[in-house]
Amino acid sequence: MKISTKGRYGLRILLDLAIHQSEKKPRLIRDIAKSQQISEKYISRLVIALRKAGMIRSVRGVNGGFHIAMKPEDITLLDVIEVMEGPLSIVDCVKAPKRCAMHENCAPREIWCKLNDEIRDLMRQTTLADILESYKKQSARDGMVDYCI
Repeated sequence: MKISTKGRYGLRILLDLAIHQSEKKPRLIRDIAKSQQISEKYISRLVIALRKAGMIRSVRGVNGGFHIAMKPEDITLLDVIEVMEGPLSIVDCVKAPKRCAMHENCAPREIWCKLNDEIRDLMRQTTLADILESYKKQSARDGMVDYCI
């Protein structure tokens, strides 16, 4: 299992908007791109899914841009990853057992399901607020931020 750039960058976009949520004016894609070192073109594609999921809202016009639409404590890491990448599953048979002819007699499937549930639970317990708090502690400690999780 590997989380792609869509999932990682989606989280970084939300984190950027959460960091700047106290600002009254919407955050421009250009500003997000510069601070997150992601291309504007790629961000433009990623914000569509975040907006459709209700996590961000867009403001049109000359002074347009994006705001975070939900409280950071209401956005889980699992929500973000599944919005950006689809249902999380470490192996196909966890979510679609009938895809495999051996699904009824597969001893490893029980382990895969348990592991998948544990990963999902940890991601469900981790909120954007937790990540924002980690960002604040890290930036206060050393002035540098690493968005990897």
